[in-house]
Amino acid sequence: MAAARPQHRAPPGRVPTRWAAALCTACFFLGVFVVNRFAFAPPKSAVSLGFLSPSALPRPNLSFSPRFVAMLVDFLGAGSGDVRSASFAGIGQFPNHPIAQTRQALVLTRGPCCHRLAKSSCNASEPLSSHESLVPSLDFAYAVPARSALDRTISDIEMRLAAARAAQMRSQGVSPASGSAVDQGNTGHRMFFVMGIMTTFDNRNRRDSLRQTWMPQGVRLQRLEKEKGIVIRFVIGRSANPSPDSEVERAIDAEDKEYSDILRLNHVEGYGGLPMKIQMFLSTALSTWDADFYIKADDDVHVNIGITRSILARHRSKPRVYIGCMKSGPVIANNESKYYEPDHWKFGTAGNNYFRHATRQLYAVTRDLATYIAANRHILHKYTNEDVSFGSWLIGLDVEHVDERSLCCGTPPDCERKAQAGNPCAASFDWNCSGICNPAERMQEVHQRCWEHREAALPQAQS
Repeated sequence: MAAARPQHRAPPGRVPTRWAAALCTACFFLGVFVVNRFAFAPPKSAVSLGFLSPSALPRPNLSFSPRFVAMLVDFLGAGSGDVRSASFAGIGQFPNHPIAQTRQALVLTRGPCCHRLAKSSCNASEPLSSHESLVPSLDFAYAVPARSALDRTISDIEMRLAAARAAQMRSQGVSPASGSAVDQGNTGHRMFFVMGIMTTFDNRNRRDSLRQTWMPQGVRLQRLEKEKGIVIRFVIGRSANPSPDSEVERAIDAEDKEYSDILRLNHVEGYGGLPMKIQMFLSTALSTWDADFYIKADDDVHVNIGITRSILARHRSKPRVYIGCMKSGPVIANNESKYYEPDHWKFGTAGNNYFRHATRQLYAVTRDLATYIAANRHILHKYTNEDVSFGSWLIGLDVEHVDERSLCCGTPPDCERKAQAGNPCAASFDWNCSGICNPAERMQEVHQRCWEHREAALPQAQS
């Protein structure tokens, strides 16, 4: 008989090969289960607020948890920011790659809840885990462009919604400013621009000086609106005591009955300063006239309507334009100054300047911007200076700033010399007076020497 073959037994302390294979297989499926269990899911608030659309979310079976992404980046880059960025740079060529999808979701959800990507709600009091804190530090190549595009989209949507809301309320005969019924007699067709001349109860002499010079009256004013689509009104609010026996109220009512060129605001004159009055003007004008442009002007400025019309016509096809004589000036921190700015600390260290904004004598905005300001007037901050306030309302929007120097010419001989050189001025005033000095006495002189002298630009009264 042949001798029996000896059996080879595994040495004591070693795991059999079959057991090792079974354990590896079990660990693999367990890992797949754990990864899918904690798959990346952006916060519900990001979807509900519109920061993420359902189509932007990665597919569940191809997504990764923040923990897994952090571990993968550490593995690839070994803590090096340069290697970390380079490791993901090539993935951008494959938009359907799961890591690329995860990167896109991480970029789009960066914001107030970026530190809580794996949570459904944000709580600033909760401590961050080590892996959660790694996720927002992944500065992918497309983070800045994506956020900029998202900001522009949100601003555009806000303005479009405000414009649509105002248009709907106008069609129903309701004012977007107060929710009350308004006169819709002039909303039958689209106007070119509406100019509001800011004035007060005490400035009757200034109003008369404009009526006697560049501001059309009577039939000419009506033809200007009908044929050219140009509306010009003096803008004034209400007195603090608007009783029927109020002398100032009766005087304004009589003046409006005589000239029909005054726009009354549902606003107490002097309350909240000029910034609030301008907001109310835009709200009231939007509810009364549907126009391409809305202009704010002062009652001590000489205006050439035809030249102003030509300037605005060059930008008529643009949706968001802010036109004026752009300037900047120092922020005054001295509380004894006339131009003291209580919010001076917001502009940095002492000696800093304001951001660029149009000088207050005359500026214009398109309908979309006027609608945005009117719709959000309750939450827009108001600085001491009206022109600074207006510029701040637009500084964060996707707006084209047009620096038009013909809107800030000086009085004679400056405007006269420019007109002779073929560059007539749209608006003239004295810089040292922030308007024409002694306007009631000098407006006639300025008009004679600086008027555009283009009879064809304006409709003439019938003889």
